[in-house]
Amino acid sequence: MVIASVKQFSLAEYHRLTEIGFFSEDDRIELIGGQIIQMAAKGTAHEVCITRLNRELLKILGECATLRVQSPIVLHPASEPEPDFTIVQNRFDDYLSAHPDSADVLLVVEISDSSIDYDQEVKLPLYAEAGINYYWIFNLVEQRLETYSEPLQDLQGKFDYAAKRIFLPNKTVVLPCFPDLSLDLFKVFPSIFS
Repeated sequence: MVIASVKQFSLAEYHRLTEIGFFSEDDRIELIGGQIIQMAAKGTAHEVCITRLNRELLKILGECATLRVQSPIVLHPASEPEPDFTIVQNRFDDYLSAHPDSADVLLVVEISDSSIDYDQEVKLPLYAEAGINYYWIFNLVEQRLETYSEPLQDLQGKFDYAAKRIFLPNKTVVLPCFPDLSLDLFKVFPSIFS
């Protein structure tokens, strides 16, 4: 029996495939650990949460930082995820010269419904390994915000976060790195009552 190996792509190979038009603009893919991964389809609640969170974060952040929506971040050696939101440090060229990397990232946010297991089990350790200090998951399945901080590597070599907090939709949460800026979760979570 022959066991086929899976092709591992480098960031350069992935970028080259994009440059030559191998992927269409409608392809929802990202590079994770050298593998090209098809991203999950987005449901109505996911889209509503994106719209609301985008509206609120733009108002709250103003000129304090740059908000990127479903845009790549470079995590070496072979990952370029496209989180739903990334708050990055302001840069004079707005990242025209290169996508942000982990040193630029202040907060990564994923909105999760059908992708909850993927965001908790695949992306969480990926972000922790890259040294992303703050990772949030808007868990639409359980209607709560999960916030993670303090990335670590345990004794078995697995990456995780030391601190996890849960916030319900009726709470307000302070934005990491901006102690004077807070987000009212009631304005973000999809609800027929809002």
